[in-house]
Amino acid sequence: MSSATANVLATIGTILWCVQMIPQIIHNYKRKDTEGLNQWMVLLWCLCAPFFAIYFVSENSTIPIQLQPHLFGFFCLIVYLQVLYYPPVSRPKKDIILRGGLFVFFWVVLEVGFIIPLRMEYSKGVKWPLLIFGIIGSVLLAVGLLPPYYELSKRQGRVVGINFIFLATDLSGAVFSLASLAIGDIDVMGCILYSICACLEVGIFMSHAIWWLRFGRRRKPVDGDLTQVCTEEEKDFDAMEIPESLV
Repeated sequence: MSSATANVLATIGTILWCVQMIPQIIHNYKRKDTEGLNQWMVLLWCLCAPFFAIYFVSENSTIPIQLQPHLFGFFCLIVYLQVLYYPPVSRPKKDIILRGGLFVFFWVVLEVGFIIPLRMEYSKGVKWPLLIFGIIGSVLLAVGLLPPYYELSKRQGRVVGINFIFLATDLSGAVFSLASLAIGDIDVMGCILYSICACLEVGIFMSHAIWWLRFGRRRKPVDGDLTQVCTEEEKDFDAMEIPESLV
C-alpha cells in the first residue's frame, strides 16, 4: 500500500515538474517583458536538465521519469530565450539563436557521450559515476533559486517577473516528490534536493507577502496583477498616457 501511494505521489510530482514552466512562458509572452526574472536562474535550470536526463536514462528509470528532465529542459530553454529576447535584456536575434543552438548541441553531446558508458557501469553495480551527474544536476537546480533573492533585495522583497502559478506548481512538485520519498524508499540526495527547493520557494512567497503587507496593500494593483502596483504619483503619470488597448 505504501509503495503504491509513493508511486502515485511521485507521478504527481513528476507531472507538475514537467509542466511547471508553461505558466511562466505564457506570462512572459503576454507581458512582452521579463524584468525581475533573473536570467541566471533560468540558465542554471537549463544546464541542470541534461545532467538529470543522463542520470535517469542511464539508471533505466521509468519512461515518465526519463521524459521529465527533457520536457523541463525544453520549457526552460524557451523561457531563457524569452529572457534574452524581451526587455530589459533584448539581445539580437542572431545571438539568441546561437545561444539556443549551442545549448541543444551541448545537451546532445552530453547524452550521446555519457549515457551508454554510464549504463554499462551501472549494470555492473558501479553507481558512483552516475551519482556525480545526479549531484551536479541537483546543485545547479538548487543554486538556480538563489538569483531571485538578489532581485528581491533590489525591490524591498517584492516579486516581479516571476509568475506565481509557475512558482506554486514548482513548489507543489517538490512537496509531492518529498512526500513520496517519506512514504517509500528514503533517497537522501532526493530528500535534500526537494527540501532545499521547497524552502527557497516558500521564502520567495513569504518575501512577497511581507512586501505586500508593508507596502503593496496601500497601492493600487495594475490590471488586477498584485505583483504589479503603482504609487499615487505613478497613477497621476499613467493617467496622462494613452492606454495600450487604444494604441
